[in-house]
Amino acid sequence: MNQTTEVLSKSAASSLLERGFSRRHLGRIATLLTAGAGLPFYNEFAMAQTAETPVRGSRDAGIPYDPTMIRISSNENPMGPHPAGLEALTKVAPRGWRYNPGPEMGNLAQTISKIEGVPLDHIWTTPGSSEPLHAATCAFTSPTRSWTMAAPGYGSRAPAFIGSKVVGVPLAADHSHDVEAMLKSQPNAGAYYICNPNNPTATITPREKIDWLLARKPKDSVVVVDEAYIHFSPNAKMCSDLVAAGKDVVVLRTFSKIYGMAGLRAGFAMGRPDLLAKMRVYGSSGMTIVTGVACANASLLVPDLVPTRRKQMMDIRDDTFSFLDKKGVQHLPSEGNFFMMSVKGMTGAQIGQAMTTHKVQLAGNRWPEWPQHIRVTVGTAEEMGKFQEALTRVIG
Repeated sequence: MNQTTEVLSKSAASSLLERGFSRRHLGRIATLLTAGAGLPFYNEFAMAQTAETPVRGSRDAGIPYDPTMIRISSNENPMGPHPAGLEALTKVAPRGWRYNPGPEMGNLAQTISKIEGVPLDHIWTTPGSSEPLHAATCAFTSPTRSWTMAAPGYGSRAPAFIGSKVVGVPLAADHSHDVEAMLKSQPNAGAYYICNPNNPTATITPREKIDWLLARKPKDSVVVVDEAYIHFSPNAKMCSDLVAAGKDVVVLRTFSKIYGMAGLRAGFAMGRPDLLAKMRVYGSSGMTIVTGVACANASLLVPDLVPTRRKQMMDIRDDTFSFLDKKGVQHLPSEGNFFMMSVKGMTGAQIGQAMTTHKVQLAGNRWPEWPQHIRVTVGTAEEMGKFQEALTRVIG
């Protein structure tokens, strides 16, 4: 219990125990808060590392890293940080010896507030969106009040790790979140999680469905909307206006995807102050990385960044889809920088292993609900050309 008492405040520990967590669960929650980034499910990168280590190599596993491998497995954006962001990063880096060199932290929150139309006290800036995602599981779920989500989906491992009930509900026929089934299955869930576009399917859930769920869910539960990939979609509607309207909703965003900053760790959560206060208790140090913050703020101020990058990614993705169609390879329509595909006569694991022998790394077999599918990240035109060459060899 020593680690637990050092990490969790008395009020947080009392709240968790009242919700049905055991003292063993509290120890796991303390582990999540202190060693989160080192856990194999903490973020997309961690899960990819776990799946890829036997075949690709990892600095943590002591296996030589292979620079010739085409890594299109973690939904990273090869466009990288925008030049304006890199310039801001470079300027602040020499002052990185300070915890808070200047107004960078406040500048980012103010920029978000202005762009999203959300009050400053409704914004929590974080190192990526994994931290507030896992904080939400600690704040709003319990062994009896579930984390209810899509299956297949992203974000189930942290609530399961800490001892919360996790319920996965199959996607609807159009591959959107089946919110009616989610509510029917779990009428007293602590949190209903909607990843929009969904990971791993890259399919969107119409705003009307989210509004429907908000209007009918239990009064003391929340809807967590993860919008990590929403900038890639021309059709998904953002939910920041629901935050501004004071609804029981928490919206998560990250700069890891369209902004190309996965390694710089910047993100934020938006929600009512009372909801964010419940989540902050389960945050780590509260520190954001100043170089990432400066890069994120400058990137937000580039007016054409999102539409330009969206089109660039879509052009490469559409070219890949044309290739898949010619080869008779099934794939889901995508509104993200990734897609799901299946090859007749092969499981997703078999496709992944075969592609690895041709120096192309895809996402591992991480979604047991869809064993025949595998997820592919949209890389550069050159990388997707090599993907096409490798897949041609695999399918003969």
